[in-house]
Amino acid sequence: MHKVLIIIGDAAETVDTLYPLHRLIEGGYKPVVAAPEKRRYNMVMHEVKPGWTITREWEGYTIEADIAFKDIKPEEYLGIFYSGGRAPEYIREDEDLLNITRHFFETNKPIASVCHGVEIPARAGCVKGRRMATVAKCKFDLEVCGGIYVNEPCVIDGNLVSGRTYHDHGYYMGAWMKLLDEARANQG
Repeated sequence: MHKVLIIIGDAAETVDTLYPLHRLIEGGYKPVVAAPEKRRYNMVMHEVKPGWTITREWEGYTIEADIAFKDIKPEEYLGIFYSGGRAPEYIREDEDLLNITRHFFETNKPIASVCHGVEIPARAGCVKGRRMATVAKCKFDLEVCGGIYVNEPCVIDGNLVSGRTYHDHGYYMGAWMKLLDEARANQG
């Protein structure tokens, strides 16, 4: 069974993490939850509620990481997904994660990102000239690193598929799953 990484940390967004995980299982893939350490992580839920001008955050479910970043051999994985929430701003300095990220961009494997997930490939120096969707408050992070912000629910730029928030999962996940299916068929 082909393995696909899901990148998380504490405060990963619950829906951003669980929806792709279940879609991967439905598609016949083995999702592998990866984080700074192999342990249980706390996820959060995010919403800009009516009357609020900022994102409200509250506790979500927990999830067990299958593997620590330092133990990942990226050549063993078919694709990678960068979950949103606040986790990316904390884990984007992890050198192992940055090297893993560069591998997926350099080898043209299927990559997906949602919401704050963009902060990881941006920090890894992988977004220059790439078109991506992200939550509006991360537009600066993307653009300052040379990426091109697109305010659409699904942005496809070669092997890179992205969405703005969990509200976009139904738009961009199918496109990413199609890339994974094509990569799997090419591997045999």
